[in-house]
Amino acid sequence: MKSSSISGLLASDFHLGSGIMRMNSSLICVPLVSKSVDEMLIGMVQAKDSGADVIELRIDYLESLRPRSDLEILLRDKPLPVLVTYRPKWEGGQYEGDEQKRLDALRLAMELGADYIDVELKVAHEFMSSISGNKPEKFKVIVSSHNYQSTPSAEEIGNLVATIQATGADIVKIATYAVDITDVARMFQVLVHCQSFQVPIIGLVMSERGAISRLLCPKFGGYLTFGSVSAGKESAPGQPTIKDLLDLYNLKNIGADTKVFGLIGKPVGHSKSPLLHNAAFRSVGFNAVYVPLLVDDLANFLKVYSAPDFAGFSCTMPHKETAVQCCDEVDPIAKSIGAVNTIIRRPSDGKLIGYNTDYIGAISAIEDGIRGSHNTGINATGSPLAGKLFVVIGAGGAGKALAFGAKAKGAKVVIANRTYDRARELADLVGGDAISLAELESFHPANGMILANTTSMGMHPNIDGTPISKQALSFYSVVFDAVYIPKVTRLLREAEESGVSTVSGVEMFIRQAMGQFELFTGMPAPEKHMREIVARYV
Repeated sequence: MKSSSISGLLASDFHLGSGIMRMNSSLICVPLVSKSVDEMLIGMVQAKDSGADVIELRIDYLESLRPRSDLEILLRDKPLPVLVTYRPKWEGGQYEGDEQKRLDALRLAMELGADYIDVELKVAHEFMSSISGNKPEKFKVIVSSHNYQSTPSAEEIGNLVATIQATGADIVKIATYAVDITDVARMFQVLVHCQSFQVPIIGLVMSERGAISRLLCPKFGGYLTFGSVSAGKESAPGQPTIKDLLDLYNLKNIGADTKVFGLIGKPVGHSKSPLLHNAAFRSVGFNAVYVPLLVDDLANFLKVYSAPDFAGFSCTMPHKETAVQCCDEVDPIAKSIGAVNTIIRRPSDGKLIGYNTDYIGAISAIEDGIRGSHNTGINATGSPLAGKLFVVIGAGGAGKALAFGAKAKGAKVVIANRTYDRARELADLVGGDAISLAELESFHPANGMILANTTSMGMHPNIDGTPISKQALSFYSVVFDAVYIPKVTRLLREAEESGVSTVSGVEMFIRQAMGQFELFTGMPAPEKHMREIVARYV
């Protein structure tokens, strides 16, 4: 297979109208890794009730397996098509016994009515020869290869596909490991190429950095993806739950023409943005999916995923400032702030345009907090921030957005940061003052100040963290915390206990997300629905 860049491939070979055959939808397989037959039987019913298409019985997890009696019980009244896997230790599984007994058990599974069995490439030729002439008509053999260290080049993966096909496999399965999220692009490339040859292929990339290989499986023509019956029951790193696949990412409605949006950050696992944006897309009938993107190198990510269908991104820590340099054009407000939290790929020319919706989201929330209301509109008579002393904790992307926003509303801005030099740098940019975080404790030149925390202190799981002591909060009239998980941070709780008005990061989260939605879709944000989603899940 000839190698080519993912951007070129997706822009031409994969894009609509290319003539490449694609499946309508990928199957969802739920792996069961229980230690007993009884637990596995319960799991089979749960998998069916959850919406699975296929159940994988990982019999290498069973304690004291009795092949004939156990398989007869498991396969007798199967509620769904069943895949039987008996993975050896040398391929990442649990089985350490006699190899011939293992292969005998797989042949027995075939005879007793399994719909699929998974056999490793290393023993595939031998196994296929042993069932020649005895294979049931609708029975499928998946021949698999697992790489738990890395993802090879697209050419090497392509050669591996050909090698697996040569064994007589009905379905090819290749699982690799993502060291970087761009590794997944090579798997997507191979999946697309294989569609032109009508080769059923399962191509997955393990680890959190490879999660999009599982979530975007139907878009690129993957035969099957795996989803655990519940959290903690995963059979491989980075495996989502079937509930998330179906309800959060709407997997059954993802197709070749589905636009991809996502949250670029490090970390991203805590974010509720996928929940909010996917629900909003679905509520207005917009054909798109929003996925978490654990990115180490922003410039490299944007270079590799340059196809039109990767249409836009939210950008969070630590990439907001770097995003300014990575965009072809930057909105003037975002350029002044020096941070981008939204990137749009312009359809007409593919250029990346950067925006900052943190600015209006946070400032409008704080203004309404000062007014004692939750109205989204800005008072025509002027901002209640005018003339106020506005203290920003943190000098990163969110800190810059708050500092520039407050300054534009007429506030006197003070930057407090753990590293004084960074505080001084931002203060010079906005025409404000700078202090160290240590100095913040005794900083009270006036009563009625506004405090805005833009650091991650207090964010889950470190919920006991706070950037300022409770005693120092009494000099403020309003305290805002950009952290929204948990909804009430220690900082906000102690501010409330001190009689200070508070503004949750949830309000900023909703408002900046509404701005992003409108940039993503060109449609008005479904505010009522978005607020309902946040109230339910955040």
